[in-house]
Amino acid sequence: MRIVVAFFASTILAVVAYRFLPVYVTPLMIIRMVQQQEFKMSHRWVSINDMSDQMPLAVMASEDQRFMAHHGFDFEAIKAAVKRNREHPEKNHLGASTISQQTAKNVFLWPGRSWLRKGLEAYFTVLIELCWTKERIMEVYLNSIETGPGIYGVEAVSREHFGTSASQLTADQCALIAATLPNPRRFSSANPSRYVLKRQKQIRRQMRNVSFTD
Repeated sequence: MRIVVAFFASTILAVVAYRFLPVYVTPLMIIRMVQQQEFKMSHRWVSINDMSDQMPLAVMASEDQRFMAHHGFDFEAIKAAVKRNREHPEKNHLGASTISQQTAKNVFLWPGRSWLRKGLEAYFTVLIELCWTKERIMEVYLNSIETGPGIYGVEAVSREHFGTSASQLTADQCALIAATLPNPRRFSSANPSRYVLKRQKQIRRQMRNVSFTD
């Protein structure tokens, strides 16, 4: 009982604290450094107000178009993904992870597909949706996402790949960053492949259909 109480108390306190405090280091950053066997971690925390207003639109268009409408889980996307995966098992597995779920995983957990990790992801997703605003979830997400080998967050990738700050990113650059997010260690916004450029164009079109306002 003490262990259970300690778990819930510590996790709730951590989520409440990150409602206000910047997230400078995540488990994924540490795991990647161990995997790379070198100390490479480019990361700069910035307020969402110091990012291009096109950046939230780009990641919503790419990752989670119903971000402002759902409460952590997009059940319509889940149903569509299950149906598609059943009908076309030979194709790449289609996921339906929301920005809230990805934020919970990035900040509090480790990468993987185990049932334990997925269960904890759901738990932390509920917590951050209850304790944080949508703007805060987006702010933490954009600061903690992996955007290249050893690069984390929008500000760091803006400086490393475009020689500018996140506040000065163009809509095309925002879409290009978002296009790499499925696998930023394979896809590069500095040297985009044909596939990434194709995704960039699709995201630019979809950006007209999303809004980062209540």
